[in-house]
Amino acid sequence: MVITGASHGIGAGLVSAFSEAGYNVVANSRSIGASTDPSIVNIAGDVGEAETADRIINEGVGRFSRLDTLVNNAGIFIAKPFTQYTVADYEAMLATNVTGFFHLTQRAMRLMERQGWGHIVNITTTVAEQPISGSPAVLASLTKGALNAATKALAIEYGPRGIRANSVSLGIIKTQNPDSYAGLESSDPLCRLGEIDDVVSAVMYLERAEFVTGEISHVDGGQSAGHW
Repeated sequence: MVITGASHGIGAGLVSAFSEAGYNVVANSRSIGASTDPSIVNIAGDVGEAETADRIINEGVGRFSRLDTLVNNAGIFIAKPFTQYTVADYEAMLATNVTGFFHLTQRAMRLMERQGWGHIVNITTTVAEQPISGSPAVLASLTKGALNAATKALAIEYGPRGIRANSVSLGIIKTQNPDSYAGLESSDPLCRLGEIDDVVSAVMYLERAEFVTGEISHVDGGQSAGHW
């Protein structure tokens, strides 16, 4: 299994959970350090660069001989009015959210085709479907919404070859200092913020649900159900 954006937050939670479940894991982020766990290989590098994708696939397969699942978790979320986005904002979000997906998923798919099985999971965001007026994030909608569309396209194209593709679309998940989320509890019908474990549970469900593909699974407290 390959997990990007793995040094902290949701990515670190996924690495821990899948390692404990008996998976061998290749973990990537820009600044991740070496692992002392024999079931985990850490590979530092910018996922937006093709060379990083090559190292992840080559070193991961060299170590564990196959690739069952790729979780495209790495992502950048910048919320600001559309006219205030800079070219640097745009390029950073496109590189991590879309270009990184392209390089790594393409390489993983080639390997999965030869194996005859595999699973792609993309971590996206509900604001791509249900924007929030108080938190404008057009570039998140643009880049992560693209992954939702790509998920369905991949599911249709590669399902006959034994490869599944799913997305987990997130609401507000607590991954930083709790004080930074003050007042946001009322942003969804459940009136609470999501936990890293909520995301991990969704990804693990999709991993085990072998008759599920092309799914956009919402872990957002009901935000995607409509206006709140």
